[in-house]
Amino acid sequence: MRTTLRRSSLPAARVAAATVTALVALAALAAVPGTASAGPPPPALVEVEIPGPEEGVTAGSGHTLVPAAGRGVPAGRLSAAGREADGGVAKMIDNGPSADRLDVVVVGDGYTAEELARFHTDARSKWAEVAAVEPYTTYQGLFNVWTVDAVSRESGVTGDPDRGTVRDTALGSYFWCGDIERLLCIDQEKVDGYVARVPDADLVLVLANSAKYGGAGYNEASDSLGYDGIATASAGNAKSGQVAVHETGHSLGRLADEYFYPGLPDYERYTGSEPTEPNVSVLDAATMAARGEKWHRWLGETSPDGGTVGAYEGGGYFVSGLYRPTEGSLMRVLERPFNLPGVEAMIAGFYRHARPATALTPTGRTLRGHQAAAVALPRLTGTAAQRFTVRWYLDGRELRPFAGRTRVRVADLGLHLIDLRSHRLSVRVEDRTPSVRDPEIARTLGATIEWQVRL
Repeated sequence: MRTTLRRSSLPAARVAAATVTALVALAALAAVPGTASAGPPPPALVEVEIPGPEEGVTAGSGHTLVPAAGRGVPAGRLSAAGREADGGVAKMIDNGPSADRLDVVVVGDGYTAEELARFHTDARSKWAEVAAVEPYTTYQGLFNVWTVDAVSRESGVTGDPDRGTVRDTALGSYFWCGDIERLLCIDQEKVDGYVARVPDADLVLVLANSAKYGGAGYNEASDSLGYDGIATASAGNAKSGQVAVHETGHSLGRLADEYFYPGLPDYERYTGSEPTEPNVSVLDAATMAARGEKWHRWLGETSPDGGTVGAYEGGGYFVSGLYRPTEGSLMRVLERPFNLPGVEAMIAGFYRHARPATALTPTGRTLRGHQAAAVALPRLTGTAAQRFTVRWYLDGRELRPFAGRTRVRVADLGLHLIDLRSHRLSVRVEDRTPSVRDPEIARTLGATIEWQVRL
């Protein structure tokens, strides 16, 4: 179970002050010697991001502490058909081996055994919403998407349509989490139990069988399973997909929220040190350019979310003292694109899990003259695939005539292999996308594959 907090409690936590205060009080009581028998241990707490109001302008409303466990009635016994279907795994989108791809796992909650076909339809539809946002659109070929069938005894989720509705579901999903109607929480241990069926999971999306607007972001990396975070969303709501994309901005892009809270005490002005997130800074545009820091390479460029990249005061929840790159990116306003620094950060996040080359020829044995070394490149949309550079090397020396090839026969190396010793043939594939200007990030957008060859 994950209980580490990504950051300190933030303004929206006050919305659920009564709940949080009670939970913290329980934790304090348990810490006092001699009080262990006073009752059950306090629930573990996790920090989640709250989605913005359905008609509001901000992408989120801050963070709050909630129990890690879900809610609902005690789990009832599934039918024979339900038990047989529960935990079924399918690869919905297959773009290559998990070692070279970013694996997204979609788990549904509130779907009965008879509704699993609809869950699969919902999963495909919701992923299409995510993939419609850049840079997901261009880089769809870097992703595998899996579904895991979590069979619930009852259809729907707790808190829908009203606060008094209680359902028996596989993941204990519920609205009204922390007394906030649109906050859709889950039982993390139960989610982990299903996600574990896909060993290479990198990102998790939980879809609730509901049309009610809502979602949540659990942006701490999993200690046990290694994935980056959980986004929850209502499968049947047209805007909940945007909530999920925003949450991946935190988990994959490691981006900060760019919204702020006018008039809220303690958040009038930021006075801390330079934040680690790439899209908020204490530096104004002139200072950033002079020092060559943060998003200085993008200053003055036209951004996909509108306007020009600069340093706009307000962000990271503070009205002043922190700057953001643009007026209204997806990290501030739903249904808007990522800004240019955000796109760069997302691509960096994709390549933390994925590679731009896959070995089609096994690397564990020596290749002879009649054999060939071959690689596959991910399928990217538009002209993006043309950005890949492919270079071949023999014992570290570049074989310029073979540049751009994805297949090289050992026999074609004849003039270079003048003896019967084993030699090292390698290929280096790099993504030279203009959406990345930071040299340190650019160095991570490549992969090298090697073989032993002999005539």
